[in-house]
Amino acid sequence: MSARPIRPIRSTRSIRGLAALTTAAALTVGATACSNPESGASGGQGEGESAVVGIAYEPESLSPLLGFGKDGNSKIFDGLLALDGDMKLKPALAAALPEVSEDGLTYTYKLRQGVKFSDGKPFSAKDVVFTYRTILDAKTNNASKSELDAVKDVRATGDDTVVFTLKYPYAPFAQRTVLPIAPEHIAGKQDVNTGPFTTKPIGTGPYTLTGWSKGEKISFKANPSYWGGEPKVKKFTMAIIKDDDVRATRLRAGDLDGAILPPNLAEGFSGDKAKKTHAAKTYDYRTVTLPGGNKVAKDQAVRQALDIAVDRQTMVDRILEGAGKPAYGPVPTGSEWFAEGTERVHDLDRAKKILDEAGWKPGKDGIRVKDGVRAEFPLWYLSGDRLRQDHALAYASDAKKAGISIKTQAGTWEVIQPRMKTDAVLAGGGAPGDPDFDQYLLLTSSLAGDGFNNMGWYDNPVVDKALEKGRESGKKAERKAAYDTVQRELVKNPGYTFLTHIDHLYVVNDSWDGLTTQIEPHDHGLASGPWWNVEDWTPKGTKK
Repeated sequence: MSARPIRPIRSTRSIRGLAALTTAAALTVGATACSNPESGASGGQGEGESAVVGIAYEPESLSPLLGFGKDGNSKIFDGLLALDGDMKLKPALAAALPEVSEDGLTYTYKLRQGVKFSDGKPFSAKDVVFTYRTILDAKTNNASKSELDAVKDVRATGDDTVVFTLKYPYAPFAQRTVLPIAPEHIAGKQDVNTGPFTTKPIGTGPYTLTGWSKGEKISFKANPSYWGGEPKVKKFTMAIIKDDDVRATRLRAGDLDGAILPPNLAEGFSGDKAKKTHAAKTYDYRTVTLPGGNKVAKDQAVRQALDIAVDRQTMVDRILEGAGKPAYGPVPTGSEWFAEGTERVHDLDRAKKILDEAGWKPGKDGIRVKDGVRAEFPLWYLSGDRLRQDHALAYASDAKKAGISIKTQAGTWEVIQPRMKTDAVLAGGGAPGDPDFDQYLLLTSSLAGDGFNNMGWYDNPVVDKALEKGRESGKKAERKAAYDTVQRELVKNPGYTFLTHIDHLYVVNDSWDGLTTQIEPHDHGLASGPWWNVEDWTPKGTKK
């Protein structure tokens, strides 16, 4: 699957997607002088030399050792490799793509010469070794360290060569090396989990951090000594705007030059000739967790009934206004990894029959009861997230038709996270590329309760075994069979009700050249959107 340049969208059939934990993120491009200090007024810069991106939820840390920027495009840092606009790997801190041994167990990287961190200190192989070993250290609080499970050892051979040795031939390992590299001379002298590097990082990337006002904005300036050339956008700010409606209001008021919006809000800008609406294809899905700690949600008959009671196509048509497609699992239907035949047809009568046969009988009010237990459970969604709210309400409506009562509630992640073992959540996820990237963290039983990994506490030994097989086999046919097994098991015992895959919609002032999109993941706060390559933007009418 390849990315494409952002193009104008004229019709109402357009959508936007969400950042790491939500639908909301706004992009502002700074040719417009704005009165709000978060909005990207040039602040002494020339016209077109500053840009502001609004994001809904800020990262917990800016340290790659704790997971920041692990999928690339972190702005402050570089990885050994990077992904281009077509999602193909290209060299970054490495001078070339890695040399891979015939058995797939050894990856050798030659490093780019003359690269310096923004504090002027030279980058070398020891920084790469330090970064990977620190992430893998049990004492490091990095929730994504299982993504590097294949790494047996990493070592430096001189200052310009790094060699990774793997435990097994992990096919997508090279894609994992877009992970940002931290400076040992700074981060290595601090507590990795709490030291100042977590909020005041130093990297080799195109931008340096100038300030982080938590809950308000993250500010950057161009790195004049960047090895790839100093960016034309000299000032880059990420304003934190959590609410979709507030973001749309600020965009209309001129505080923002662009925004990522749900379709019903984006439609309000269709007549604005100064702005363009752009769409990006994604792996971003919305799903309902059916937690193993809930008496009703863990019942296999309830899960199966909900899986076919839900009307996915109507959600696509009415909530997404056509800019998306039904989701039957984490893998989109257009992917080569999708298991044909696992599509679920909306069938309310069949859903009712499944419940009847399992002993869930309708009560006087139409809600089913079994062994004195009422078919009812709560469903949480993120406050201010219009798309999640709309999905949750539609899901509850469909469930009620089958005799299952779902009580929707809005809350912050601080409220929701402690309840995830027993309460359902309208969640989001999805990662382009290899199926291991999303499915392992989402479904592996050993990760249940590990932060936002396996939010539904899904526990299926067949799936666990298939995920290990898919991860450890170096043969594509074996891996395809393993992931087919995972998807077919999700039909038998759907611990999540997957609803839709979502296109991302951006409304942006036409002030810059060079804006493109990649195929986007669910988590696109700092890493994706039209600003994935902001270092390559140029003001209209100029040359880079």
